[in-house]
Amino acid sequence: MEYIENRTFDEIAVGDSASLTRTLTEADIKLFAVMSGDVNPAHLDEEYARNDMFHKIIAHGMWGGALISTLLGTQLPGPGTIYLGQTLRFRRPVAVGDTITVSVQATLKDAEKHRITFDCACVNQAGDPVIGGTAEVIAPSEKVKRPRVSLPDVHLHDHGARYRQLIAAAAGLPPIRTGVVHPVEHSALLEAIEAARAGLIVPLLIGPEAKIRAVADEAGVDIGPYQLVAVEHRNAALAKAAALARSGEADALMNGSLRPEEFLRALVDPANGLGTGHRMSHVFVLDVPTYPRPLFLTDSMMNVSPTLDDKRDIVQNAIRLARVLGIEQPKVALLSAVETINPRIRSTLDAAALCKMVERGQISGGLVDGPLGFDTAVSAEAAQAQGITSPVAGQADILVVPDLESGTMLVKQLEYLADAESAGVVLGARVPIVLTSSADNPLSRMASCAIALLLAQARHSALAHA
Repeated sequence: MEYIENRTFDEIAVGDSASLTRTLTEADIKLFAVMSGDVNPAHLDEEYARNDMFHKIIAHGMWGGALISTLLGTQLPGPGTIYLGQTLRFRRPVAVGDTITVSVQATLKDAEKHRITFDCACVNQAGDPVIGGTAEVIAPSEKVKRPRVSLPDVHLHDHGARYRQLIAAAAGLPPIRTGVVHPVEHSALLEAIEAARAGLIVPLLIGPEAKIRAVADEAGVDIGPYQLVAVEHRNAALAKAAALARSGEADALMNGSLRPEEFLRALVDPANGLGTGHRMSHVFVLDVPTYPRPLFLTDSMMNVSPTLDDKRDIVQNAIRLARVLGIEQPKVALLSAVETINPRIRSTLDAAALCKMVERGQISGGLVDGPLGFDTAVSAEAAQAQGITSPVAGQADILVVPDLESGTMLVKQLEYLADAESAGVVLGARVPIVLTSSADNPLSRMASCAIALLLAQARHSALAHA
């Protein structure tokens, strides 16, 4: 066991010193801001800080000052030290990645008051002085030795970072012509226009002209630059959107103000001709703060009780999406209530059959395993505790749920208990279909459009090389 031990006033002589070394990380800066409540942009906004060097010196110097306090409180003098004050000068900025060595040296002792003055210094990896000054403390008079307390791991999550990466990956690609179906509410119209301004889509606004223009006027937005495809009502808008996709005039479709189930029911209708011979399925791309990678979840929106054939297409659709988004060999977990084959639990039988399909080449492009529980799919510790050896267990990229009911509950649990954010798209149709809802935040909706753009680009590239 590791111990922490102090040095009493009597044990310290003038000239005694101690030091420690730390490397500044982005997480250090953010954690400091969280603990202090200091959200000064000089601390957290690198672009601002570059233009305000004085504040950057102070901001990152505060981190160095905290290290001086740490050194005095844990090493010299150590536990029992009472910090009276300090006078520090911040000489140079500290950048993320800099390695700082902090040192203190006793220079003056006051035996009557048990006070010690220390010279304090921080230097960077090049030996340049960063901070200099003095600190005064009351040194302990009694010996203290205690087990060193292990600090908890702190995980800081940058909400939206993964979605911003998706949007950045789509930057520079030609925007796709996107049929926006029945955008007769503010949020639906505005999200389409924002995606257009971001260079992700060229919206084709399909719906009753008078309603769309009235919403635009109320919202104070100019829809003049965008094509308005006038139809009489919502059913006509759905039919027109499908026709544009069939003819190649729309590269993607996007829900406007329709209920998701109404929108999807019309698009899967064989009469609309959007099918490709494969089962359509929806994939959520989830950003879960407690999970170290993007998490794909399918299908919790379209297929109520999918058959084995349906699941084969559902798995293949998700693998295709993950590969387009940069995961070369996605790991697919087929979820069930248990990890063993149980004839009374259909999802375990389907999982076993799907794994055999992978072996026979009926599913390709990913590592597939199941049945797996949710815990053993996402937690290496849980998989190890249950004796499961698998290239997928504990590190799944894709979760395939048994049915819509279980999938819907899982998504909502992740959103409301794990603070997850969700973007999503429908695959298996002639074109990518963006399915948004009023509960989505603007960044999630933008990420869904970016996913559709990346899918459309991949399809065009594949056709060009065919």
